[in-house]
Amino acid sequence: MTVFRFLMAWAIAFLSAAAFGAQYPSKPIRIIVPYQAGQGTDVATRYIADQLSKSLGQAVIVENKAGAGGNIGAAEAARAAGDGYTFVMGTNGTHVLNQFLYPSMPYDTEKDFEPVALVSTFPMVILANVSVPYNTFAEFMAEAKARPDTVNVALPSTTARLVLELLQQQSGTHLRAVPYKGSGTSMTDLIGGQVLVGIDTASAARPFVSNGRLKALAVTSRSESTLLPGAKSVASSGLNDFEVLAWNGLYAPRGTPAAVVQRINAEVAKILAQPEAQRRLLELGHEVAGGTPEQLGTFAAAERKKWGALVKSVGLKID
Repeated sequence: MTVFRFLMAWAIAFLSAAAFGAQYPSKPIRIIVPYQAGQGTDVATRYIADQLSKSLGQAVIVENKAGAGGNIGAAEAARAAGDGYTFVMGTNGTHVLNQFLYPSMPYDTEKDFEPVALVSTFPMVILANVSVPYNTFAEFMAEAKARPDTVNVALPSTTARLVLELLQQQSGTHLRAVPYKGSGTSMTDLIGGQVLVGIDTASAARPFVSNGRLKALAVTSRSESTLLPGAKSVASSGLNDFEVLAWNGLYAPRGTPAAVVQRINAEVAKILAQPEAQRRLLELGHEVAGGTPEQLGTFAAAERKKWGALVKSVGLKID
């Protein structure tokens, strides 16, 4: 009888999952972006959401929930029902770095989410107001060393903070961190001259560098990036081993049906395979990634191992 009940329960679960998959999605889906509107993660997510809306036949709505380095939005996604109608566009901040930087976390990076798909990667950029006298990364470092603790640097994300700390550690400079909730406000202040240097994503920086309102001093990829042609890498400008790459990965709350995870992964893969999507995402400052849910899980675990040790070694914390 026990075996019979087990088989009946398994059959019911299987048929229920199949029925759910056949009907999914039957209502609008939301993707939480844990940063301000207009930031690099936001613009890429809105493009992906628009394409998903077309392929799924349901509205895919982007909701911005900024604050605490992305923790507020990620925590809301972690608390959401695992019913296939809430996702979060996670980043190397929300799903790798924050757990090592914040004294307490409102979610468990590894236990509270189902990985869905790695969407894109991109370098960070060290930017400057056009009024500053330096035009290269080397000249910026010389200024920082000549005037320790006086150069303010706008930091709109956890990854930007990591770049700053690595720069200081490897160059022996002392810079002043100015935290922001997102790129929208930090870019406004950087262009306006309230702060003269900033660190941000290539996607957020690209429009303002292209129109001459900001200067790109260096990118944090190991070599020059196609996202910002002409901007030299930090590694080629004196700090030989320097490299920080940011990334966006789609996640669902823990317990989201595997059929839904696979369906959304397949739809994202179709989008990323389209030449037009690759061109558009590159314009937005993102290099297309892709892969299976399992590959995102493995990738994020490797990132946690890599950066966790470094963050602990330098004693970096965010109060």
